Formats: sequence, C-alpha cells, structure tokens
Amino acid sequence: MADVEVAVLPDCARISVRAGRTGAAAIGAAIGVPLGDVPCRANVAADRAALWLGPDEWLLMGLSDDAPALIATAGDAPGDEPASVVDVSHRTIAVQISGARSEEVLNAFCALDLDTHAFPVGMCTRTVFGKAEIVLWRTAPQTFWLEVARSFAGFVQGCLAEAARELTA
Repeated sequence: MADVEVAVLPDCARISVRAGRTGAAAIGAAIGVPLGDVPCRANVAADRAALWLGPDEWLLMGLSDDAPALIATAGDAPGDEPASVVDVSHRTIAVQISGARSEEVLNAFCALDLDTHAFPVGMCTRTVFGKAEIVLWRTAPQTFWLEVARSFAGFVQGCLAEAARELTA
C-alpha cells in the first residue's frame, strides 16, 4: 500500500538503563547521547538514541553498535553511582511504520492520540498495541518506530497488515 509501509528493522544494540540523575549524566556522556529528563522524549545523536521511559529509566539504542562494547561503556560510566545497565538486545524487534496513513494504521490497535500536536516528532512512550506492550517512538512526521517483544512480533505484524488492508478496502 503506497500510503503506509511496514518494515521490520535490522537488529540493533538495546540497553535498559535505570539510574539516578548523576549516573544517567555519566552514562550519557560516555556513550555520546544525553539521557534526557524530559518525559516521553527521545534524544538522538549520530546513530544512537536514548528513549525516556520513566523518571529513572531509559532504553538506549545503538543502530550500528556492537552491543557488548556499548554495554561495557555504559556499564563502566556511572562509577560508584547506583545504576543498572542491562543488555536487552535480543528481547525485542523493531518495526517501522511510515507513510501518510501511518497514524491511522497504528490507531486501529492503539488508542493513543497520534496527531502531531499530541504526539510530536521525538516523543516516545510505553503503550499497548492490541494485547501487546510496545514502545512507540515518532521519528519523523509520518514515521514511527515500534519496539515489541519477539513473542508478540507475529501478532503485532498481523495487526498492522490487517489495518493497512482495511485502509485500502
């Protein structure tokens, strides 16, 4: 369908970080992308992203990084500050939904207001898609990055395909 494209993205390094303000600042400086403190926003630098998922929780992604090297850098950065840095690279897959009707396809199974005024570029959040927990990130005006557990990937992809078919009917 020309109005919507759904594509599974290549694997990338993913790190779950829980840290206080000082530890988060140290990790961000070490990996080259700040771990922001603005709720539900992503910070991007080069090929890395830090998605704010909670007051002390981020999902770090390195699109071309070797996960062990990235986790070692992030894990060493906080020093004596309390922090949890866990490699979760194989926990989820990423799906990109793009095109003029991407919001409509997502809204078929997700109740969030995805209008750009309510969910602008750079916004990210945990939410539910059908019955699957996801992380949803708007990377461009008509493009979304969806992280879903591998065990729910088939279900989510099927829902996305069904919604896209219904838009063409």
